[in-house]
Amino acid sequence: MSGSGEHCHDGVRWLSDAEQASWRAILRGTRLLEQALDDALNDAGLQLSEYEIISMLSESPHHRLRMSELAAMVVQSRSRLTHTAKRLEDRGWVTREQCADDKRGVELVLTDGGLDAVRTISQVHVQSVRDNLVDIMAPEQFTAIGDAMAIVRDHLDPNAVSDR
Repeated sequence: MSGSGEHCHDGVRWLSDAEQASWRAILRGTRLLEQALDDALNDAGLQLSEYEIISMLSESPHHRLRMSELAAMVVQSRSRLTHTAKRLEDRGWVTREQCADDKRGVELVLTDGGLDAVRTISQVHVQSVRDNLVDIMAPEQFTAIGDAMAIVRDHLDPNAVSDR
């Protein structure tokens, strides 16, 4: 439902025309961006979700993270992360190991081959991020989007460790 001004119906504050236009641009834009980033990695035979995991591992101490912590960082269910980890394991890019301090926990560990892959594939990914987001807008627009999405992230995941 749209219309100018605040329309309330059954206790719902409907979006104004301007809010509706912005919301649809956000929704479609994020989907198209994710698809473009995925397509860029496709030549390397990789999905964005797989790249995100090996990238996070490459930036973590000793190139390892608990599966539960990694699942929260990349916003995937544990079962989905397990399937994704299996595909990366089949490539020889990660291994699964018991946590040294907690035998019930499992860590995903980036192998040397996985680190080499991240170093190569990250160039493709970063260029795609630049081409499809960073370089198509003014720096202050990019910063504003980052600030706005940090608010959304912090609202939806208040316990997350923020890098902003």
